[in-house]
Amino acid sequence: MIRKCFIVLILSYVIVFKMTSCAPKVKNGYSKEHGFEGNISLSGAFALYPLALVWSEDFKKIHPNVRFNISAGGAGKGIADVLTGMVDIGMVSRDLHEQEIKKGAVPIIVAKDAVICTINPDNPNYPTILKRGLSREELLNIFVNRKFKTWKEIDSQFTADPINVYVRSDAAGAAETWAKFFGHKQEDLQGIGIFGDPGIAQAIKDDINGIGFNNINYVYNLKTNKVFDRIAVVPLDLNKNGHVEDNEQFYGTLSNLTEAVATGKYPAPPSRELTFVTRNKTESLLLKEFISFVLQKQAQSQLLENGYVPLNETLIKEELNKL
Repeated sequence: MIRKCFIVLILSYVIVFKMTSCAPKVKNGYSKEHGFEGNISLSGAFALYPLALVWSEDFKKIHPNVRFNISAGGAGKGIADVLTGMVDIGMVSRDLHEQEIKKGAVPIIVAKDAVICTINPDNPNYPTILKRGLSREELLNIFVNRKFKTWKEIDSQFTADPINVYVRSDAAGAAETWAKFFGHKQEDLQGIGIFGDPGIAQAIKDDINGIGFNNINYVYNLKTNKVFDRIAVVPLDLNKNGHVEDNEQFYGTLSNLTEAVATGKYPAPPSRELTFVTRNKTESLLLKEFISFVLQKQAQSQLLENGYVPLNETLIKEELNKL
């Protein structure tokens, strides 16, 4: 009986060994038999999450043996996850810190977008704000210095209602970019901490005295090209003359705003570059193929319709050279 079991065990081992040795070899996500295959995991910025979903679906149409695991949790989570090996790609919507680069973070720019100031359209001061805008200095005194606690403290023609400021509670590219607009860091922003882009958007919708900031995709409806209901954009008074001039009027539609970002009419920051971050220069053929795919003309051509700004040819070449 023992001898029989031993023989069966040996035969099973031989069969498994033959099956393994005959199986197609996959090196870095590629085999001659099946082409590109394997898993790609991404986590991070809410700003990049919708775009990553679109690109992954298109990539799978070409390479059906590839599977994706994509999650949003803020740029801070994305960079932490990729540097600790939790994911293949961190989705990051802010500049990398020096210590992150020292740890091996390699950013590849894949798109551009912007952070915009948001307010509830039922705010009694909104009609006036729409005409005069708010300057960088006024926003600095709302979000960082907290000099203005009521709307009337900004302008005597405003009401005496309180200003309820909403900021991100999570480490976020949007918050870091918005703070950078004032020459500060995310931790300098003062207000009620809310998790994620969807959270701040909802807080603004629910509070007529609220003011916050959001990525483009959480303010504009891609189907209508207009701003979502119960949320509005605060125009920037860029020349600080107390009036929104014609050349500062580019918030009416998503198309107008993305064009303003592309041409530099909307300043950087709070417009910004969005990046895929890998840990060290990736050797994976699969990751290289996917990142190359998102930088190709077809994938970049989808950016505008999805609320992002495509890269120019020079920048695309620079980013491809990183691979």
